[in-house]
Amino acid sequence: MATTKRATSERVFQWRAGAGHCCTRHPSSTCTNGAAPLAYDYFRANQNQNQNQNPNDRRRRNLVWLNPNLNPTNSNSNSNSNERRSLIWENPNSNPNPNPTTGTGGNGNGKRRGNHRSFVWLNPATATATATATGSSTNTTRGDEIAVASNAPAASNAPAPASASNTPCKQFLSGCCPFADTDSCHYLHTWSLGKDFSLVTACHAHQKTIQAIQLPCDCDHLYSVTPDGMLNTWNYKTGQCAATAHLAGQVGSMLSHGPWLIVGMHDSIKAGNIQTGAEMYLSGPTGLVSALAADGDLLFAGTQDGRILIWRLSTASNLYEPAACLVGHRLPVVSIILQGATLYSASLDCTIKEWDLTTLQCVRTLSNHTKGVMSLMFWNQFLISCSLDNTVKVWNKNDKGELELTYTHTEEHALLGLCGMNDLHGKPVLFASLSDNSVRLFDLPSFEERGRIFAKQEVRAMLTGPDGLFFIGDGAGELKVWRWSTE
Repeated sequence: MATTKRATSERVFQWRAGAGHCCTRHPSSTCTNGAAPLAYDYFRANQNQNQNQNPNDRRRRNLVWLNPNLNPTNSNSNSNSNERRSLIWENPNSNPNPNPTTGTGGNGNGKRRGNHRSFVWLNPATATATATATGSSTNTTRGDEIAVASNAPAASNAPAPASASNTPCKQFLSGCCPFADTDSCHYLHTWSLGKDFSLVTACHAHQKTIQAIQLPCDCDHLYSVTPDGMLNTWNYKTGQCAATAHLAGQVGSMLSHGPWLIVGMHDSIKAGNIQTGAEMYLSGPTGLVSALAADGDLLFAGTQDGRILIWRLSTASNLYEPAACLVGHRLPVVSIILQGATLYSASLDCTIKEWDLTTLQCVRTLSNHTKGVMSLMFWNQFLISCSLDNTVKVWNKNDKGELELTYTHTEEHALLGLCGMNDLHGKPVLFASLSDNSVRLFDLPSFEERGRIFAKQEVRAMLTGPDGLFFIGDGAGELKVWRWSTE
């Protein structure tokens, strides 16, 4: 694995300064340049091998969410009261409104158990089986429960049915609906549902899927890249394209880390220093690099052959040098996230793996998803994953320090990516990209739907920014800037 350094060329990279935030990267299916297929296409071409997997192969248990802030033995508690209580799904010793982009992820969906003084929320995935076995929908064997330090409010786990009231008009999204002025079209003529956010501007320059978006530190320029290697620099306040560079090769991911803007490509990684103008080329990956992550002086890359490559930044040469390789996934690695000395990786082989970076060993494999796992994020102590199996799953560590499935939220469509931030009132919000060309906004921990954003094609790139801004890029090449409002 070789590392080289050369001076920046104005024609190759026009690196600008910028401010970094979390970004979820997802493979795109629109590249037609003859290179290796992107990871999402790879899954679609090989998904039949996963059809025989039994989604119920794990021991069924009754999972509950227990509010640690309420006394279950308090005789003054009125279980029939309709008084709205402030129930926050969190570690009682942590920030009451952690930012999902920097903490662990959470998701709350469940049924409230009737007349239960400790405000325990029953996981609907196991409630039916328990009720059938006991002959009651409210009585549960306490010994079979797993108490989690959380207090998610009740919400329905079933996906909301599609209707004209929440479905956008396809002709409107494509440009013009001939029935818009006649009231004959009963579908939505809007780009969003929800009153707490609004569209700031739209950036038009790309003709293909926006693969990734990054906002490097201390800069007002936004970067976006497509699978065919077109890298655009934007003034996100005006929506104007400031510069365009063409990278020689297929692009699968992009990451901003310190002064480096790092691009995962086919069989290689390119990195440009936006302060000094230096460039690096890292060889070693096999196939497309679909996931990137960095922590301190370490750089991690998930590849199409299922490996995770690690480089360390040398203080002497200021270049990334090969450090290690993690082997375990059978299909492309499409998401990587770090927490301390632990790395979590998601793959199209339907698994999430937990790696100990001190020993470089896989300590745990989570196999609860039945199709490719597309994205991972943290909110407080919770890990959130989303998958092409139409589910968002929430994980939390038990007393032994082992991750266990705490909750499952189900949608009608496949999940492509996750992102999160706090609104202007400090409330945590989860963004989930769906294969129906929409982004759903959910309050955490209740998982009550906050709003929807519609796009012409599937959204593959989401990014949160400063001052309540967030950015969404879709498969049609449109990059839109949204902002939370205080109204």
